[in-house]
Amino acid sequence: MALHIHEAWILLFVIPALVTPAAISHEDYPADEGDQTSSNDNLIFDDYRGKGCVDDSGFVYKLGERFFPGHSNCPCVCTEDGPVCDQPECPKIHPKCTKVEHNGCCPECKEVKNFCEYHGKNYKILEEFKPSPCEWCRCEPSNEVHCVVADCAVPECVNPVYEPEQCCPVCKNGPNCFAGTTIIPAGIEVKVDDCNICHCHNGDWWKPAQCSKRECQGKQAL
Repeated sequence: MALHIHEAWILLFVIPALVTPAAISHEDYPADEGDQTSSNDNLIFDDYRGKGCVDDSGFVYKLGERFFPGHSNCPCVCTEDGPVCDQPECPKIHPKCTKVEHNGCCPECKEVKNFCEYHGKNYKILEEFKPSPCEWCRCEPSNEVHCVVADCAVPECVNPVYEPEQCCPVCKNGPNCFAGTTIIPAGIEVKVDDCNICHCHNGDWWKPAQCSKRECQGKQAL
């Protein structure tokens, strides 16, 4: 029994000696992925500071070269301190612009609304319209509506009427005025009763009529 144990110890010391480094191949022990790519990473991402500039896609530009980084439409110049990019003051986009293009460094309006909106309706540029009998409006090139409201003169009567589709009131029966509660025409003397003859003030139609008493022509007592 002691002999077998002694032979086993001899085998444990002899077998490792028979295994040489050449017997172990790299295929049996693949290297870690991080070890395989570490050397390649150093080659791809070199330090270009002071030598060039790198954009978002990894493309390298020489010093003094002009390029467009990333999604920007504004050009940059590669310098020793890094990219120096244009920062222009772009004009404001029209508030009614319906189509904006970003092909250049600044956004550009390509289409402006060519009509005006007024009270829920659309009107063409320079189109004139009357939203009410007293309003005159026009659609300006600026897409804004400018209106003028009619200024009606004081009617020359005490009973003006408003006709359909007309802004200002009209005196259908001509100028007149009040003589008491009676409306009399202007320009003539009117006998309003047996004792009074009245006439309207010239031009002042809103004033009460001027009246004078005459000899009454009432029935004489029998």
